Amino acid sequence: MSGVLSTVDQRTNLVGENRLELLLFKMNSRQLFAINVFKVKEVIKVPPLTKMPGSHYTVCGVASLRGESVPVIDLRAAIGFPPAREEAEQNLIVTEYNRTVQGFLVGQVMNIVNTAWTEIMPPPQTAGRSNYLTAITHYEDEGQKKIVEIIDVEKVLAEIVDYDTSISEGVLEEDIVNEFAGRNVLVVDDSSTARSQIRETLEQLGINIIECRDGLQALNLLKKWCDEGKDIANELLMLVTDAEMPEMDGYRLTHEIRNDPRMDTLFVILNTSLSGSFNEAMVKKVGCDRFISKFQPDLLVGVAQERLKEVLNRS
Repeated sequence: MSGVLSTVDQRTNLVGENRLELLLFKMNSRQLFAINVFKVKEVIKVPPLTKMPGSHYTVCGVASLRGESVPVIDLRAAIGFPPAREEAEQNLIVTEYNRTVQGFLVGQVMNIVNTAWTEIMPPPQTAGRSNYLTAITHYEDEGQKKIVEIIDVEKVLAEIVDYDTSISEGVLEEDIVNEFAGRNVLVVDDSSTARSQIRETLEQLGINIIECRDGLQALNLLKKWCDEGKDIANELLMLVTDAEMPEMDGYRLTHEIRNDPRMDTLFVILNTSLSGSFNEAMVKKVGCDRFISKFQPDLLVGVAQERLKEVLNRS
């Protein structure tokens, strides 16, 4: 399995191409699951774990990996599956989300598939709000076309880690804070958890939040406004978009915005859990104004203030 991720550092050429690579795995069931390879640091056999008294029921313990203490989460338990049989195959997917490293205990880890975001679909609405998926896709396995369920890791982590959306004292500048009231921000993210975190942070400033589930939905909305004669730069203080989403990713969305003269001056923030070794130069390649790794409410508010100052200075 160590060879599965051997070329992960070469995969930044997928940025802006509306493509992604998924690591497929099972959880001792017939179902196929996946997460984005960009978020995976390594895949290993389960090392010895140290139990942590009082920890969340889904946290199996802590693994020591090259001197770093990494919490290990039983992904089956986290998404509501019954515990795996003790004799079942187990592997550890070590990931980096929101500037933290954690391991997910899974079953069989299969392979990496390269696909297009246009092949990634939102989960059906009838799945309900409590599902742990951001998207689904299809994969040909042993001659059969199977559904692949892409896990909403941000939702899993938000139920274990208490994310604080409050703004620290001293972040807000008193002389301009009232200028936020009534201004609009478009938030684009396939994770309802991530959208809620941004909404709860920025609504404290009096900002009106408009939400879209993916890049294509956001682009269609922006084009509709343009067709109606609206000035997008005046309509929106800024756009905050995730990187990876069904239908159209954040890179392609930014590319489309920059290539439409009716909206090319829109201030775009890429707000993503892709961090660590991810190359920020790839963000600049598609023309984002700022890159913020999730979830940092003070930094998000700070960037919003900088943007507001630019707008006020021009008026």
